[in-house]
Amino acid sequence: MRIGEIERKSLETHVRVQINLDKSGTVEIDSGIGFFDHMLSLFAAHGDFSLKVGCVGDLHVDGHHSVEDVGIVMGKAFKQALGDRKGINRYGFASIPMDESLTEISLDISGRPYLHLEIPELSGIVGDFDTQLLEEFLRSFSIHFGLTLHIRVLYGRNSHHIIEGIFKALGRAIKQAIYIDTYSIQRDEVPSTKGILD
Repeated sequence: MRIGEIERKSLETHVRVQINLDKSGTVEIDSGIGFFDHMLSLFAAHGDFSLKVGCVGDLHVDGHHSVEDVGIVMGKAFKQALGDRKGINRYGFASIPMDESLTEISLDISGRPYLHLEIPELSGIVGDFDTQLLEEFLRSFSIHFGLTLHIRVLYGRNSHHIIEGIFKALGRAIKQAIYIDTYSIQRDEVPSTKGILD
C-alpha cells in the first residue's frame, strides 16, 4: 500500500493529512471551509484514493493560511506515499466538462514543481471560499509534491463550475499518473532516463 501521513503545526494552522493511493472509499475532510472541503472530496473521489484532511486554522483572519497549508501538507503526503516512484505512469491528462465550463489538465510527477494556471475571471467568493485561494492551494500542492502542473479552463462562466471542474480533472489526471501497470516490463523501474524523479 502506498500511504502518506504528514502532520504540520505552525502558529497559524495545525494540519494533518493521510492518503492511501491504493484504496478508495475513505474520505474525511474538515478544513473549516465548507466549499474547500467539498472540492477536496471531489478530488479524492475522482482520483480513486482515500483522503483524510484535518485543519485547525486562523479562520478569524481569513482562509488563506488554512488553504495554503493544506496544499503544502497534501503535497508532502503524496510525495511520501509515492516513494521512489518506480513503475508509475508519471504523466496524466484529463479533460472535464462541468456544465458550461471545460477544463484540461496535463501533469508530470517530475520532481520539478511548476504551475501554469489559465482560467477565466472568477467571482470573489463561492460559498465561504475566497476564489483567490484556488491558485494558492494549487501552487503549494505542486511545489511540495514536485509536480509540473498545467491547467487551462478553455471556457466557463460559473465560478463554482470552473473550480469544481479543476478539482475533478486534477483527481483524474493524478489517478492516471500514479497508476502502476503490473504487466509492464518497466514496472520495477523509475520512469526517467535519469533513474530518479526528484
